[in-house]
Amino acid sequence: MYKSSLALAVALGVLAQQAGAAGFVEDSKLSLSSRTMYFNDDNRESGIDQKESGQGFKLDYLSGFTEGTVGFGVDVQALWGIHLDGGRGSRPDANNTFFPSDSDGSAVHDWARIGGNAKARFSKTEVHYGSALAPMLPILVSNDGRLLPQTFEGGTLQSKEIDNLTLNAGQLTHAMGRASSNRTGLSVSGAFRDSNKFQFAGGDYKLTPDLTLQYYYSNLEDFYKQHFLGATHVFKIADNQSFKTDLRYFDSRSDGKNGETGYAFDNNGGYAKNAGEVDNKTWSAMFTYTLGGHALMLGHQQVGDDGGFVWLNQGSVRKDGSTSSLEGNGGASFYLFTDSMINQFARAGENTTFGQYSYDFAALGVPGLKASVAYLRGDDVRNKSGDGSYNEWERDARVDYTLQQGALKGLGFSLRQGVYRGSGESALDKDQTRFIVNYTYNFL
Repeated sequence: MYKSSLALAVALGVLAQQAGAAGFVEDSKLSLSSRTMYFNDDNRESGIDQKESGQGFKLDYLSGFTEGTVGFGVDVQALWGIHLDGGRGSRPDANNTFFPSDSDGSAVHDWARIGGNAKARFSKTEVHYGSALAPMLPILVSNDGRLLPQTFEGGTLQSKEIDNLTLNAGQLTHAMGRASSNRTGLSVSGAFRDSNKFQFAGGDYKLTPDLTLQYYYSNLEDFYKQHFLGATHVFKIADNQSFKTDLRYFDSRSDGKNGETGYAFDNNGGYAKNAGEVDNKTWSAMFTYTLGGHALMLGHQQVGDDGGFVWLNQGSVRKDGSTSSLEGNGGASFYLFTDSMINQFARAGENTTFGQYSYDFAALGVPGLKASVAYLRGDDVRNKSGDGSYNEWERDARVDYTLQQGALKGLGFSLRQGVYRGSGESALDKDQTRFIVNYTYNFL
């Protein structure tokens, strides 16, 4: 079991000294979340199909802050995953992202980890330091797509001292994969070396009640530097009718040792102007029309010709720095509309048109029931040699229902099904099904 000893030592010290302080206890929250998940990944052409089910538990304690000019607090998180089904014959050996693999390639029976953050608040500024960080920012999105969430170790700062402006900054040093008990350094897809320094800073400015502007900068030492610009506008047509515009732009460049042996980026299996180096500009635009329970979204995304889009992804990094001993470090998200159920649509040159229709059945008197279907089509994907292109598409559908009353109020069910088909060097046709049951009980 992995422990961030420094963060927990600070956290327990604060807890022991401040347990009786007003605010620290009164504002505390304690919750237990349960997630049961069936995962079926059907590789249509080659590879080993994956069929597994598991049970995950997440216990969160979030204290309030002590009184005074500077308030102190502590967050503690305990995670436990239990394997319910499957085996070596129904799961890939390499870097499984649903459950850690044992020495014979089968799933371990269970796995766990515990982490904690010490935190401080001054006026409208908060600082968090520890190993249970889960940033949700344009330049880093913590992944929660399996049994247990991905978390990070390091420090973050958020300030809201200026009206309508939220500033975020921080430095991260390690990641804990969603199917791992251990931590690794930070890296990108296809690289076998890691970095212990991911720095970021930026902010969201609410220019008007309907318009938000964003800028963020991030740097993964020896891998890449990235700038992000974003704008979101919601035009209210009527009480139950609106039109939303969401624009996003990323500019990513090589940093330090990127491109050298072990630090090379595989460009998502596609073309690279300079082999192994990060060199990318990507823009995307999404427009959503909402009318009552209906929501229709249409958009387009273009990935630059010089290389694929890049984001934090530890899937190739081993806990001991070697080229073996993969332990479920993979599984990462990013802030583009094409981060879909199966594919990412983020290779060099790719032009993706996408759409989604969703309906909230509360409009028909069935609150808690929602359904959606999405389709993405990517064209002009440059192959590794750069002398040809190919295309790919994905169709995703999901139905979600959450009980609204009774003893099990809040119990949620989610059925998701995706179909991916592609051509080219790295395409692997897949059908994927997930069934998820979620429930959170709040003790405080």
